[in-house]
Amino acid sequence: MTDGAPFDDIDRDAVRAALREWYEDDHREFPWRETTDPYEILVSEVMSQQTQLGRVVEAWEAFLDRWPTAEALAEADRAAVVGFWTDHSLGYNNRAKYLHEAAQQVGDEFDGEFPQSPDRLQELMGVGPYTANAVASFAFNNGDAVVDTNVKRVLYRAFGVPDDDDAFEQRASELMPAGESRLWNNAIMELGGTACEQTPICDESGCPWREWCHAYQTGDFTAPDVPTQPSFKGSRRQFRGRVVRALSEHGELALDELGPRIRVDYTPEGDSGREWLRGLLEDLSEEGMVELSDRDGTTLARLQE
Repeated sequence: MTDGAPFDDIDRDAVRAALREWYEDDHREFPWRETTDPYEILVSEVMSQQTQLGRVVEAWEAFLDRWPTAEALAEADRAAVVGFWTDHSLGYNNRAKYLHEAAQQVGDEFDGEFPQSPDRLQELMGVGPYTANAVASFAFNNGDAVVDTNVKRVLYRAFGVPDDDDAFEQRASELMPAGESRLWNNAIMELGGTACEQTPICDESGCPWREWCHAYQTGDFTAPDVPTQPSFKGSRRQFRGRVVRALSEHGELALDELGPRIRVDYTPEGDSGREWLRGLLEDLSEEGMVELSDRDGTTLARLQE
């Protein structure tokens, strides 16, 4: 995308002011946008990684009702945390494990206080660059420009930023006003998540960047390629969740007791049998989710405590 005004020629002050006004006038209300508590924001960010935001609200509120602080989560039984994650279909269960370990780190390594910079936040278990930056931005107003799929789509369409990660990072950083990471990152992600979705609704949403937007002016709403999320039904991820749920409900189980509980076509010697199940359990064991043992030649599985 090369036609239209180049990024360097836009009036950045006007672009920034337009987005601020649009966001502050009207935006989706999510409870984690009403808090600056880093624990509550971290929980929302981890939950949102594979779950639609509308569904996250109920799970987020229930999670905080049960474990309202990082200290409470750190003291919780890990199996209960993982079981909650499974019951609410929140994606990979190892994220629950890492969240539990991160809460313990806050108490053990940071004297109960969350680190505030993106670099220090990445010292917490399971917290990568994106999540660290989001927590730094929304809890401490101390982050860099967030660059997710929504932001890439906006920058590509509006200002012709090339479909290149380094280019997106550079341009997003140049556009974000200094010291405004909380408001700015919320606003630009809101723009991409509402007005500038795969099928944009520019006029209906009152998109604040129509005046400068290349896509709006040309009608070319091409967007960067987005990896397709594999189907959950029948996936390895689904069976992992079933394993965790079954072990949470029944405690220690032998392979041939566990197998039929997670798939109806389980046959001990078949393609979906013991060897397949053992591989699934070994992956979970390496992640610290499941503990395997042998008793009288029989492999037993239970949740890691």
